[in-house]
Amino acid sequence: MKKAFWFITGIAAGLVAAKQLQENPKTKAIVDDVLERVRELGDVVVEGFREREAELASEKQPAATKAAKPASNA
Repeated sequence: MKKAFWFITGIAAGLVAAKQLQENPKTKAIVDDVLERVRELGDVVVEGFREREAELASEKQPAATKAAKPASNA
């Protein structure tokens, strides 16, 4: 019963928010600005993740070749 109450409350809040967006252009502009900033943040996070992943991959390759050389000399 408690879960159903929160589910219905969430739907009602979503409908109120959607109505506010339709009626108030300032609210729509604010939401659009926030969404743009969130997308930019996501892009920066993805770029940083890929850079760090490339760094880690480049660190592993020389270590693997160094470890392979002594084994082949034995």
